[in-house]
Amino acid sequence: MNELLISFIQILTWVLYIALIGRVLTSWFQVGPSSPLYPVVAILHQLTEPILAPVRRVLPRFGMLDLSPMVVLFLLTFIQPFIINALR
Repeated sequence: MNELLISFIQILTWVLYIALIGRVLTSWFQVGPSSPLYPVVAILHQLTEPILAPVRRVLPRFGMLDLSPMVVLFLLTFIQPFIINALR
């Protein structure tokens, strides 16, 4: 049972990594509702906004720079091994 939970956490972390990186990359471009990429961007926002919004509330503003994806990636990198080790 633990191995299944560990695998789930690893896959979830990987999906969040990819979604966060995808969101950062798509933020560099203007993607309007008529764009073929719009559904992908909308899904990325739906996946990542619940994680990024609380971090944004805590982080101070750095002008137009949004550092919340970097903070979340950093947290995921360091929290995942602790959770997995606790489950083993």
